[in-house]
Amino acid sequence: MDVTTVLAADAPAPASSDPRLIIAALIGIAVVVVLITWVKMHPFIALTVGAIGLGLGAGLPAADVATSFSGGFGDTMASVGLLIGLGAMFGKLLADSGGADQIVDTIVGRARPAALPWLMALVGAIIGLPMFFEIGVVLLIPVIILVARRSGLPLFRIAIPTLAGLSVMHGLVPPHPGPLVAVSALNANLGLTLALGLLVAIPTVIIAGPLFSRFAARWVDVPIPNLFHTDEDTSGGRGGHDGGTPDARGESGDGAAEPGRGSASAAEPGRRTAGTAGSDVEDAADASSGTDDYRGRGTTAVAAARKRPSFGVTLACILLPVVLMLAKAIADVVAPDAENTLKDAIDFVGTPLIALTIAVLVGIVGLGLGAGMDRGAIASTLGDSLPPIAGILLIVGAGGGLKQVLIDTGLAQIIADTVEGSALPVLLLAWIVAVLIRVATGSATVATVTASGILAPVAADLSSGEVSLMVLAIGAGSLFLSHVNDAGFWLIKEYLGTTVGQTLKTWTVMECLISVCGLVGVLLLDLVI
Repeated sequence: MDVTTVLAADAPAPASSDPRLIIAALIGIAVVVVLITWVKMHPFIALTVGAIGLGLGAGLPAADVATSFSGGFGDTMASVGLLIGLGAMFGKLLADSGGADQIVDTIVGRARPAALPWLMALVGAIIGLPMFFEIGVVLLIPVIILVARRSGLPLFRIAIPTLAGLSVMHGLVPPHPGPLVAVSALNANLGLTLALGLLVAIPTVIIAGPLFSRFAARWVDVPIPNLFHTDEDTSGGRGGHDGGTPDARGESGDGAAEPGRGSASAAEPGRRTAGTAGSDVEDAADASSGTDDYRGRGTTAVAAARKRPSFGVTLACILLPVVLMLAKAIADVVAPDAENTLKDAIDFVGTPLIALTIAVLVGIVGLGLGAGMDRGAIASTLGDSLPPIAGILLIVGAGGGLKQVLIDTGLAQIIADTVEGSALPVLLLAWIVAVLIRVATGSATVATVTASGILAPVAADLSSGEVSLMVLAIGAGSLFLSHVNDAGFWLIKEYLGTTVGQTLKTWTVMECLISVCGLVGVLLLDLVI
């Protein structure tokens, strides 16, 4: 409660009049969309131009606009960028060692294709429980892509259920950090909130995940991205149309160097496009032998000559950061004020940056050395994982910069003043407040913290059950309408190789479904509590 109250008190005052601020925000976001979709400008430049123009139009001093954007960019890189880099290293190591193939072969081999969307929704929910959404994405993207490629199912039949599981946990179920903030701010009962959250989360995941994925796959049919690509994949499933033309999507795209593009590139070692006899880029296997004997052979072709890490070892490596972060979340709930060596150690290893660093180090041993890769091959794999994500990092960082400019203009304060004294039902009001802040700032966490602070006085007069439902209403509202000012929007777009329009029709619609289904679940539970 104290932290949220301080955040609310320190919220920046509006930089100008309400109409000017709202118009500037609408125009700024519209400029970003037009520059990307019509001018075909790279999203990083478009986001930068839109953010600066928005800040100036809203009345912020020019120096403050630059400081705000740079601060948002830096904060996003510190919180998300490092995790993306570590996740990319882990994902490439998982792919080159054959560990991802082992996981995919096991999943696909033991499950009917019709069951895969449901299974991936469960996997996404489990992975998403203890961690921020972005971390779950970078851990699961290799599995999403390879399961889609090997199973022959459309990409979004696999991606949407997995992302739905991740996102629902992000907004609705403690001990995820987002709901925990609201639980603390509103003084809700954690156990009751967890139980009610699961009741709302299960049908929400089903509707927004496996069921909606049927429509998403029809609306947007894109090639499987060539991240974690191997020669074996080009001969089976939908992976057969990954390669070929310079732009597998048949359009000029949104900018340079997007993952999932069909062109051969030195930034994606080990790839081969359709109709190419061999590649002039050494893959990790070449480094392993120290010669060019394997030039032109795909990673899997060489991996087949050596052993794969076992399914158990691979699964343990994937779940290691999950377990570490979950342990920290549980410790924070069970003994939040404990001061001892064990609690300090759990807090340290459970920090996302440390947990993923440990996962990479353990993966080097369990996946790399376990698959027979030598030091040269492992070094090559880790180095080769970074160039393809350079564009992603810049775009995600610029999205964070735009978000910070929106916050510093004082838009959240305008929303708080607008809803003060509203006669709407309290749970619907909580959802609407979170929705407005989410749409304006692009951050689910900011929406949760700010909405909780605004509504904390209201929660003091509610029953324990209604307070827990308010936590869930705020969490559901914090997921609504992810669009161009959300770093997660660009993360999904770039990883899956979709256009802005395609991302809006899939990811954004999925987030809206989750938010609305969550609200409906909360209102239904309110009738019986």
